[in-house]
Amino acid sequence: MSVVIKNRYWVLRHGKSIPNERGLIVSSMENGTRPEFQLAPDGVNQAQLAAQLFQKELEANNIPLSNVRICYSPFARTSHTAKVVATVLNLPFEGPQCKVIEDLRERFFGPSFELLSHDKYEEIWEIDEKDPLVGPEGGESVKDVASRLTRAMAIMESEFEGCAILVVSHGDPLQILQTILHAANQHKEPTYNDFASILKAVQVAPILSQHRKYALLTGELRGVI
Repeated sequence: MSVVIKNRYWVLRHGKSIPNERGLIVSSMENGTRPEFQLAPDGVNQAQLAAQLFQKELEANNIPLSNVRICYSPFARTSHTAKVVATVLNLPFEGPQCKVIEDLRERFFGPSFELLSHDKYEEIWEIDEKDPLVGPEGGESVKDVASRLTRAMAIMESEFEGCAILVVSHGDPLQILQTILHAANQHKEPTYNDFASILKAVQVAPILSQHRKYALLTGELRGVI
């Protein structure tokens, strides 16, 4: 990638949540922000372990805590995860180093899937493989999510510089984010000279349809770029 980005990025999928335990799809903003859909006890443990692993990576890279930023989805399960991580790192969750970004929210799978069984995910991913530019009825396509994640990246790149940014989000959005970041990193086309333009340029069906290969487990931390 010919464009230099200002920060380093890690992604963290939220810890095991109460919807995960119940086997429910909770993807709308209305439902996702309800406090009863926060982390399950196992998920709190996962978030603590992820925070400890992140701390080790910071130390290994000589990154001071003052350079850390935690950017997270407004859903209850991601806010809870971000708060646990901030506590382990001894960062004030209400302070300037932690920022909620609405564009990091869960992918909305549409009213026909909301609050139904996790087993329905297979149907959605089949749609994605056929055409990632078309989403489930009333829901977001892979392309829709990629577009708003590009906005989220633009926000983080404009507000922070020289930081280690932990992006706390959800399974599908983080798969899609990794897909476009990886493709942007491989991008050799010289006609684009800014990061957002490259991220937009790689949002084509053959790339977006592959997002499942970047799947994360609950509470899984991964360095990205």
